[in-house]
Amino acid sequence: MILVVGGAGYIGSHLVKELIKTKEVVVLDNLSTGFRSLVDNKALFVEGDIGNVEVLNRIFTEYKIEAVMHFAANSLVGESVKNPYKYYQNNVSSTLNLLNTMIRYNVTNFIFSSTAATYGIPDVDIIDESTSTNPINPYGKSKLMVEEILEDFSNAYSLNYVILRYFNAAGAHNSGDIGENHNPETHLIPIILRHLLGETESISVFGTDYNTEDGSCIRDYIHVTDLSSAHILALNALLDKKVERSTYNLGNGLGYSVKEVIKTCENVTKRKANVIETERRLGDPARLVASSTKIFDELGWKARYDLESIITSAWKWHSQNKL
Repeated sequence: MILVVGGAGYIGSHLVKELIKTKEVVVLDNLSTGFRSLVDNKALFVEGDIGNVEVLNRIFTEYKIEAVMHFAANSLVGESVKNPYKYYQNNVSSTLNLLNTMIRYNVTNFIFSSTAATYGIPDVDIIDESTSTNPINPYGKSKLMVEEILEDFSNAYSLNYVILRYFNAAGAHNSGDIGENHNPETHLIPIILRHLLGETESISVFGTDYNTEDGSCIRDYIHVTDLSSAHILALNALLDKKVERSTYNLGNGLGYSVKEVIKTCENVTKRKANVIETERRLGDPARLVASSTKIFDELGWKARYDLESIITSAWKWHSQNKL
């Protein structure tokens, strides 16, 4: 059985929906940002927190856990700057509780959901796993701390792990059953789509004078189903002992500008956005694009969905689940 912590959240719920096709799954989520309704009913569900040792002990006692997949992090950059304690408490301290419980119950396979925020503001256009990690906010720092903890645990306790650093998760499951529902919403594609549904008066483009093709920032967007497939490949590689410890970027390798994303949203929805161009935001690099060559070479994974496919799936979800 596979334990998925944070499996009621956006990315975790999409992973669970794919994972239950081949594995027995138990989901642990405190529902602070996740939704019980997103968890497929074929998975077992436990409401609780990874910071609660009693809950963890109960799960590891009742179920024969083969591996743990960790999505239960706080992930808002701005909030992490204002409330770093929350991020170090949940993302680092509570993860230590989880890892310590795994070691005590002799569970040694771990998939960690990490982030491009560990790189900070790199000085390269295409980021690969050898790019220096220099996070600039507590969120990115907390993720990098866990990555370093995993290396130490691997050396000391023979923990096997895969770290997946992904860039901008987007889109919704093609079934239309589950999708992206954050409050507050900070991701570009749902912000645009909610605007096109009439929920906001306008959308903003922060900076139009970057050294890019159209002057707006370029980011790497990846369909959440592509993320799920990468996690499953990584899990199977661990269970089959093909990988002991590795770190992989997950991205499309291309990158799309803010203006390009807005235009594609307009084309998919057949609606016109009210766009306000404004000043740059502090700390926004012009281009953040991932190289996923390593995971392709080692596990055979690459992104399948392009920007239009991502937005089409997201529009199906948002138009059916208007807030």
